[in-house]
Formats: sequence, C-alpha cells, structure tokens
Amino acid sequence: MPHAGDTRTPERTAEAGAPRGNPFGARFVTPLYLGASLNPVNSSIIATALVAIAAALHIPVGDTAILISSLYLTSALAQPAAGRLAEEFGPRRIFVAGITLVLAAGIVGSLAHSLTALIVARVLIGAGTSAGYPVAMLLIRRRAEQAGHKTPPREVLGGLSITGAATVAVGPAIGGLLIGWAGWRAAFWINIPVAAIALFLALAGIARDPDPVRLGSPRALASRIDLLGMLGFGGSLTALMVFLNALPHLDWLALAAALVLAVALAGWELRAAQPFLDVRLLVANGALTRTYLRNGLTLMGTYVILYGLTQWLEVARGLSAYQAGLMLMPMGVLTALAARVVSRRAAVRWPLIACAVLLLVGAVATLFVGSNTPMAAVICVTAVFGLTSGAGTVANQTVLYQEAPAAALGTASGLLRTFGYIGSIASAAITGTAFHRGVSDSGLHSIAWVLVVISALVLVMTVLDRQPARADRHRTSQPPAGARNPGPAPSTEPPRTESRSTDMTTGTHTTATLDPARTALLLMDFQPVVLGAVPDPQGVLARAGEALAWARAHGAHVVFVRVALTQEDAAAVPAHNKTFSQAAAAGYLTDGTAATAVHESLKAEEDDLTVRKTRISAFAGDTDLRAELRARNVDTLVLAGLSTSGVVLTTLRQAADEDYRLFLLADATADPDPEVHRVLMEKVFPHQAEIISTADLAALSTAAE
Repeated sequence: MPHAGDTRTPERTAEAGAPRGNPFGARFVTPLYLGASLNPVNSSIIATALVAIAAALHIPVGDTAILISSLYLTSALAQPAAGRLAEEFGPRRIFVAGITLVLAAGIVGSLAHSLTALIVARVLIGAGTSAGYPVAMLLIRRRAEQAGHKTPPREVLGGLSITGAATVAVGPAIGGLLIGWAGWRAAFWINIPVAAIALFLALAGIARDPDPVRLGSPRALASRIDLLGMLGFGGSLTALMVFLNALPHLDWLALAAALVLAVALAGWELRAAQPFLDVRLLVANGALTRTYLRNGLTLMGTYVILYGLTQWLEVARGLSAYQAGLMLMPMGVLTALAARVVSRRAAVRWPLIACAVLLLVGAVATLFVGSNTPMAAVICVTAVFGLTSGAGTVANQTVLYQEAPAAALGTASGLLRTFGYIGSIASAAITGTAFHRGVSDSGLHSIAWVLVVISALVLVMTVLDRQPARADRHRTSQPPAGARNPGPAPSTEPPRTESRSTDMTTGTHTTATLDPARTALLLMDFQPVVLGAVPDPQGVLARAGEALAWARAHGAHVVFVRVALTQEDAAAVPAHNKTFSQAAAAGYLTDGTAATAVHESLKAEEDDLTVRKTRISAFAGDTDLRAELRARNVDTLVLAGLSTSGVVLTTLRQAADEDYRLFLLADATADPDPEVHRVLMEKVFPHQAEIISTADLAALSTAAE
C-alpha cells in the first residue's frame, strides 16, 4: 500500500456538515453500503447464469469461467488502485466515477451477443464496483476521527461487512430468481437501476471533497500514484490468473512471468518514493500481512463452495438456477447474522478462531455430500460456510482498520479485497480442475479435500497469531467507539502560544519570543519511508513547508534530519536493538535510496545543515549536531518531525537536558498512533517545551524585535 497522497489537514478531512449527534446517520452510510455491495453481488449473481449463458451462446459451460475470473482479476487490480486514487483526488469523486462506470457496464452487458462483449461488460463492472469498498472504509475512518472515536466504529464496519458478505451468499438466490424470470441478461441489466439509486444517494448524502483536483505534470502525477507500480502489480496478477485458469494443465511460462514480474515489482517498490504496494510496510507490519493472507485463504474456501456447489446442484442434482440459488439462501441469512453478532463484539481473536474451525468443519462435512444426500443436509453444510463468511469478513476487516496506516486506509482496504479476489480466482481454478471431466460427486469431493488443506492452514495461522489477542487486551482499556470522555473535549486546534506561556514546573509565566538569529528549525525524518506511516502526510508536509518558509524569511538556521543506514551501519546494529535490527534486516532504511531522502517538497539550501542519523534521536548522527549548533550560536530549537513518539520525543528530551529553549510545532508533527500523539502533546511535552503552531512563528519572532 502506498504512502498516501491525502492533501487534507486533520481539520479539513472532516466531512462537511457532519451531524453533531450521530456522525453515521442513514444519509451517510446508505450510499456507502449500497456501493460496497455492488461488487460482491456481481461476483455471486453470475454463478446461476453460467449454464444459461453457455446455452444461449452455444459454447461449453467451462468457457464461461472467464466471466468469473475477468471480474476478479479486474477487481483485484482496481480495488487498491481505487483506494489510492481516492486518497489522492478525493473519495467522493472516485465513488461517483465508479458508480457511473457500473451504469455503463450494465448497458453493455444487457445488449451483448457474444462472449467477448460479456467479458468487456464484466471488466467494466469490476473496475466500477471496485471504488465502493475502499472509498467506504476511507470515509468511515475520516468520519470516525472527526467524531473523536478512539476505537473502530464497530456497528458501522459491521454494517459494511453484513452488506458485502450477505450479498455474496444471497446473490445466487437473487440471480436464480431473476434469470428464471427474465433470462441471463438480468445478471447485467440489474446493475442499471441499482447503480442509479446508489449514484443519487451518493450525490445527496456524501459531502463534496473539499480540496480541488491537483493533477500537476503527467510525470509528477505518475510518480504520486506510482503508475509503474500499479502496472507491475497488474502484470504479475494477470500472469498468475493465466496460470490458474490453465489448470490442470501447467502453464510454466505464465507462472515464470508472474514470479519475474513480482520480483521486479518488489524491487521497484523498494525504491519508489510513494510506493503503490508498500513492501517495507508489509514486511514490518506482520499483523497486517497475516490479515491479508488469512482473508484470502478464507474467501478461497468460501468461494470454492459457492461456485462448486452451485454447479453441482444444477448438473448433478438437476436443479434449476432458481432452485440452486434458493438452496443457498440460508447461507446468506447466516452470513448476515454472524456478521451482526461479531460486529457487536470488541474482541476479534476468538471470532477469527471460530471462523477457521467452522471452515474446517464445513470442509470435512462436504466430503460426505453426494447425489443421494438429503437436501436438508446439503443446506446445513452451506449454512456452516455462511457462518464462516460472516465471522471472518467482519473480524478481518476490523483488524485491517486497526493495523493499517490511517492515511492509506483506502489502498489498504482495496488490498484486502485484492487478496480476497486472488483467493476467488484460485477457487475458480480449483473448481474448473475438479470438474474438467464433468460435474460429479467425485469432483465435489476433490474440492472438499483441497478445502480441508486450506482450512487447516487458516486454523494454524490464526491460533499462532498473537497480535489479535494483544489488540483485544488494548481495546478493553479504551472507551467504546463514540463514548464521551469524562473531561473536556480536546481542541481541534493545536495550542497557541503568542506572547506568554506557563512554566509547567514552577507555574510562573514567561514571555515566549524567538530570536531567529539564535534559533534553529529542526525538520526531522520528513522522508517517504516515514511519511507513509502517519495520518495526513501531505498536511504535515505542508505545515513543515510553512515553517521552512518562515525560517528562510527571518534568517533562522535550518537543520534537516534524516534516518538512513549504510551497509556498515546495518551490519553494526546489534540483534537486541528491536527497532533498528529489524530495519537493517529488511533494508528499508538503506542510505542513498529515494525512500530515505528528505522529501522533495522541502528544498535544502547551501547554508542548511543536513544530519544523517543512525538511531532515533537527531543527536545520534554522523554530524556532531551539538558542535554545529554551538558554532552557529544557537540556543533555541524549533522542532517538527515524524514521529511524535520517535525522533520528536527523544530529541526533545535530550535537547531539554542540554538546556536549549524549545518550541514544538504541533501541526508539523505526527505519529502513527493519534492517541499517543495526543498524550505526548498534552501530558508530556509541555513540561519541557512551548507547544505552538506554525502560525505562531511570525508573531513570536516579531515580539523579539
């Protein structure tokens, strides 16, 4: 996932006109739920139309599998891309554009008379519907932050999961009814009225994006969204899909192409200033990576049953499309119920374990399903997978919300869906391989054995993963989402110090002024490798740029501090250094790369001092910062940096012990954890520094003249 290009400051990211009472009213969430449901319903509704499409176009049923995989491949590529574009250009714009594309796709599919035209329609549907989920997650996160929620809004996230998960399972029943009534074209034209309603509700219920579109030059735009990274990601996934679709024949060329492109993609993303797929973050954030894998494997198992059992019911048991869809209706109902129950729980570890156990139980039960099995027993088996789908979707989504960087949640959410679609593509390959000689009981049992292996792997991964348990313990110490704090509400503005401040040790008042000639502005760790981990990186960068402009205009000294390791530095890091041993091993702080350079928006000049540090504090660098500051006759430091609990905390404490006068720019400082940032700013830093904003600098320096 990328270092997001969100240009909004914390105040501006808030949705205009957010209700003061309930920030998640029906007007806001309804278009999000409806938009997010378009992709899963199109994923599942086609299952009951494949036999009819094959008959109408006079092609083998197996050839229609491309209608499944084409949507999945498109969605796997477009979901994280839509999230990235929403972060860059505004979520409402991307949401509306996606819904409009779905309208066009519905028309194309309704008028199609060939498999090629249907493939085009499915690709358009995949691209358009991919905006729904990542945009919804991004908007929900921003609305929650605006409302002061410290924990995930479980009810809202649960509603999003219920909408998506239930439509996956209910889709075959709806599709069977529509196709039985109006023919296979109903699987396409149904998008027209649904998308039109979603578009109307979005325009009425989602506030306009506050920032204008910022395109810049084509080269700059390609760099901001990491176009090459997107293309490499797409190429690797396409080659993988070709390999999977060829099964049981082994297309070694496609597999080799997928691996080569994946390696090339990883190499490129390690050097990219704003990577589309943040390889370093995936390596460093094991909890997030495990969530992606767990979600993908769980959905692989669920979709294997959804598609495999649907075909088996129609061919081996002789049911109509409508009847087959009706048999899966309990699965959809239980999916919604399980999602509802799990969404009301703060804990996620036990729901994840329950999901894995149920997946294994369903896989084993499928081994005993055959042509003579009572239909009631078949329904019970599908019901187990409904419980699995509901519990797993909500729990994995909650973990994602907690573990992903806030500013990049759109891309991270899309990537969660990408792993799900990879699992879905694999499930189509498994089903096609098992039924390549015909749909039969033995083919269904082959699918079940594969599912046993998948579910066992998910269970082992989940039981051994301790991060959900740690997160559950942390959540129990937090107030529920939306709960009011017992004390006064925190200000949305950073504290302002204009001419007087309070000494927190003695309680006396002092005059706060700045002599620029004796002041150094320290801009610390404003590097792409760090920016992607904090909320609103572009907003913090903008404030840092304003502070830099003030220093230039008033003659203050400027110090750029960056963290980077040479090969020798990395080799010298001891294994017991938890922070830097991991960084050295992963190589994501390598000196000389674009990721560790000072961000291009902060331009250094000849007289500026640049410090390359090999540990957290600005004083732990290859330049003797103390000597340089003494040589410049500096006794006052203005600090800004990333992150609050890292370089800012260590540098401020050390500078305070060395008797510097300290000013900290609250709006040019950020931390991956907003709560940690708040506590340090309100409870810790005021004892050693004056907490000000960039807007205060001019007044403080004028007062000294």
